[in-house]
Amino acid sequence: MSTRSARTTRLKTRNLRKKVQSKSRCSKYRGTEFFSCDAPSSGEDKNSRYYLRRRRSQSTEGVSAVSTSEVSQPPLKKRRKSNVNPALQPQGRVAARYLQHELPDEVMFYIFSFLKELDLCNAAQVCRRFQAITNDHELWKVLYMEVFEYDSPLMNPEPRVFQFVSADDPNYDNPWKESFKQLYRGIHVSRHNIPLCENNKGKRMKGRNIIKFDTIESAYNFVDTEELEDALIFIHSGTYHGEFLLIDSPVSMIGAASGNVMDNVIIERETESTIMFVEGCRRAYLGYVTLKFSPDSTSTVPHHRHYALEVAENTQPIIDHCKIKSLSVVGAAVCVSGQNADPTIINCVIRDCENVGLYVTDKAEGVYENNEISGNALAGIWVKNGANPMMRNNHIHHGRDVGVFTFDNGLGYFDNCDIHDNRIAGFEVKAGANPTVIHCEVHHGQTGGIYVHENGRGQFLENKIHSNNFAGVWITSNSDPTIRKNEIYNGQQGGVYIFGDGRGLIEHNNIYGNALAGIQIRTNSNPIVRHNKIHHGQHGGIYVHEKGKGLIEENEVYSNTLAGVWITTGSTPVLRRNRIHSGKQVGVYFYDNGHGVLEDNDIFNHLYSGVQIRTGSNPFIRKNKIWGGQNGGILVYNGGLGMIESNEIFDNAMAGIWIKTDSNPVLRHNKIHDGRDGGICIFNGGKGLLENNEIFRNAQAGVLISTQSHPVLRRNRIFDGLAAGVEITNNACATLEENKIFNNKFGGLCLATGVEPIMKDNIIFGNHNMVDRAVSSGQCLYKISSYTSFPMHKFFRCRTCNTTERNAICVNCINTCHAGHDVEFIRHDRFFCDCGAGTLSKHCQLQGEPTQDTDTLYDSAAPMESHTLRVN
Repeated sequence: MSTRSARTTRLKTRNLRKKVQSKSRCSKYRGTEFFSCDAPSSGEDKNSRYYLRRRRSQSTEGVSAVSTSEVSQPPLKKRRKSNVNPALQPQGRVAARYLQHELPDEVMFYIFSFLKELDLCNAAQVCRRFQAITNDHELWKVLYMEVFEYDSPLMNPEPRVFQFVSADDPNYDNPWKESFKQLYRGIHVSRHNIPLCENNKGKRMKGRNIIKFDTIESAYNFVDTEELEDALIFIHSGTYHGEFLLIDSPVSMIGAASGNVMDNVIIERETESTIMFVEGCRRAYLGYVTLKFSPDSTSTVPHHRHYALEVAENTQPIIDHCKIKSLSVVGAAVCVSGQNADPTIINCVIRDCENVGLYVTDKAEGVYENNEISGNALAGIWVKNGANPMMRNNHIHHGRDVGVFTFDNGLGYFDNCDIHDNRIAGFEVKAGANPTVIHCEVHHGQTGGIYVHENGRGQFLENKIHSNNFAGVWITSNSDPTIRKNEIYNGQQGGVYIFGDGRGLIEHNNIYGNALAGIQIRTNSNPIVRHNKIHHGQHGGIYVHEKGKGLIEENEVYSNTLAGVWITTGSTPVLRRNRIHSGKQVGVYFYDNGHGVLEDNDIFNHLYSGVQIRTGSNPFIRKNKIWGGQNGGILVYNGGLGMIESNEIFDNAMAGIWIKTDSNPVLRHNKIHDGRDGGICIFNGGKGLLENNEIFRNAQAGVLISTQSHPVLRRNRIFDGLAAGVEITNNACATLEENKIFNNKFGGLCLATGVEPIMKDNIIFGNHNMVDRAVSSGQCLYKISSYTSFPMHKFFRCRTCNTTERNAICVNCINTCHAGHDVEFIRHDRFFCDCGAGTLSKHCQLQGEPTQDTDTLYDSAAPMESHTLRVN
C-alpha cells in the first residue's frame, strides 16, 4: 500500500467513526487524579465510565483492557447511599482504630502490596499513617515495573520530554509514584502476557484503568481516531514486524522495557519505510526503540526510497534515544527531505548500515545532537540540495566511506562533532556545498581530514584537524573554502594541500608537526594564506610548486626541519610581511625556475642561508630584513637570477649575499652591513649588477670578487669595513663605475696579481692600510687576519720547509721564522698566514694563534626534494 492511499483510507475511517461517536469529549481519559492525596476517593472514576460509554460504539479489535461482555450489560441501578457510616458504630470504631493505629506496619505493608495504584491512592486519603505506608518506594517500584518495565523512573515533565531519574532523586518525594502519575495516561502496546491490565470474568480489575493493544498500528489508530490530547503510547519489549506506521498526528511513542530500553523494543519492516512522519505530526515524539529496515535480499523491489526512518516536509517530530539501522544496499537509514522538514534527532545510534547513515536533502533542516553515527558502508551523513541541518555534538566514526559528505549546494552547521577513523575523508565538500564547521575534531582519517573539491566552499572555524594519514585539509578544482583558526597538526602527510586550481582563505591557523609541508600549493592554485603559524614540521613550512600561486602574508613560519618556504617549477606566489625564522635549513628557497615576490618579510636565524636562489629562478626580493643566519643572507647559485632591491641584510655569520656559479642577479638599493663575514662575495663565474647599494661595517671585504667572476658595480657606497672595501682575486674581473669606497681598514681597492678591472669615476679615499703598518712593525699578518678577515698582501712559500701554495707564509714570517731558507714569492693575494696560525711543523717565532680553515662552510647543504608529488 502506498503512503498516499494508506493516509486516505485512515481519514475516511476516522470520519465514519466520528458520526457514530458520542459528542461528549474528555481530554483526560485516564485516572491520574487518583494520584493526588488531597482529593477524596470517589470509587470508580468518571473517566472509566466515560471510556466504557465510548467503547459501546467502537470495535474492540486489538483491545484487551475492557471486554465486550462488560460493555453489553445493562446499566445497574444506582444504590441509594446510606447516611450511616458503619465505621462510626461502636464496634466499627474499635476495628477502625485497630486498623489505623495498632496493626503493625509490616502487616499493613503486606496488605497494601496487594493493591493496585488507584486503590493505593484512595487508601492514602484515610489517615496520615496510611498515607506514609502507601507512599513507600518499594510498593510503587513493584507496581511501576509491573506496568512500565523500566528499571528507573521515567519523568515526563512536559510534552515530548522524557528523562530517566535516579530512584533516590532528591527533587521528588517518591520518584516511582511521581513517574506513575505523569505516565498513567499512556496507552500500552505489548504482545506478551505482562500484567498491564487484567480481566476477571469479563470485568475490569479494580484499582487499574489501562488500555492495551497488541499492535502499534492499532494503538496509533485508536489515539488518532479519538483525537486524544497529548496522546502517549508505550511500546513494550519485543519485536514488531510489518507494522504500517504513517504518523500524521502529534502522538508520543516510547519504548518500555527493562535494561537498555531501545535494544529490547524493535520495530522492523521489509517492504517499505519502517516508520514515516508526514505532514500533521509537527509535535510527534518517538523514543527508546530500535528501527530496522531489512529488505528481503531476493526481492526485486528497488529500495532507494525506503528507509528505517523517513521524515517528510512540513514535519517537526522528535526522535530520541533510538537505534536506527538499514540493511538495504541503497538509500539511507534515515532520510529527512523537503521544505520545512525540521526534526529533532537526539541521542540516537545509526550504526553498521549497508548504505548512508543520515541523509538530509531538498531544503530540509532539523537539529541533530548527541548522536553516534558509525560503521556505515557509505557516508555517515549526506547533506545536499540546499538542506541546512544543525549538527551538534555528534560522534561520527569508523565509517567505511567518508564521515560527512555535503554536495550539490548542501549547507549545514556542524558544531563540536567528533569525526574520526573514517576510510576516506572525515569531511567532504563538493559541487557548491557551503557548510559551516566549527569546534569539531577531525582526526585519524585513513585518507585526509577535510576534502573540498569541484567548486566546494565552506567555513571551517576553530577545529582540531590532526593525525590523518594524508593531508589535514585538501582543496582542489576551483574550490574556495575558508579555513580559519584551526589547529592542523601531526598529519602523516601535509597540513593544508591546495592543488588543481584550488583557492581558499587560509588564515589564523596553527599548523605544526606534519610529516610533509605545513601548506602545499601546486598546479595553478591561488589561495590567500594569512596570519598562520606554521612550525615544527618534519618537512618544510610552505611548499609552492608546479606553477602554484597565492598571496602569502603575515604568517609566522619557524622551526621547520627543511626550508621555511620552497618555491619551484614555475611558481609565482607573493610573500609579504611574513616572519620566517629559526629553521633548520634555508628560510626561503627558490629553485628550478621558482619565481614570485618576496616583500617586507623578516627572515632570520636559519641554519643555512636566509634566501637561496638557483637554477633559473628569478624572484623579486624587496624590502626584506634578512639577518642572523648561521650561513649567508642571500645565496644565488647555479644560474640563479633575481631582482634583489631595498633589502636590509645584516648580522649573518657569513656573507650577506653570495653570487656564484654563473648566477646573474640584480642588486639595487640594499643595505648590507654588520656581517660577521663579507658583505657581498662573488665567485666561480658569478656575475650580477650591483647598483646603489650601501655596504658597511662587515668583518671581511665589503665586496669580494674571485675565480673568473665578472660583476658590474655601479654607484655603491662601500665603507667602514673591518677589512678591504673591494677585493678582486684569482683571475676574476669586474666593472667598477662611480662607486665610493672609504674608511675601510685594509684598504679601499685591493687587487691580486694579474687582476685588471674596468674602472670609471670611482672615488676611493680615507681607507686605512693596516697591512702596511703590520709589515713595517714586524708583526705576523695572522695577528690582524685571524680566521675572520683575510688581508691581501705578499704570499710566499718555503722550499726548505717543503710548503706548497696551500701553505701561505707572510713576508714577516719569511724574514724571521724562515730566515736563510730557500723561499719563493708566489703572488699578491688575500690569505692568512699558516706560519702564524701554527699549522706548519716549524713553530712561529712571532707567536701566532692556531685556527681552522672554514672555506668549505660557505656552501649550504644540498636541497632535499619533496616526496609529496609521488604520494599525492
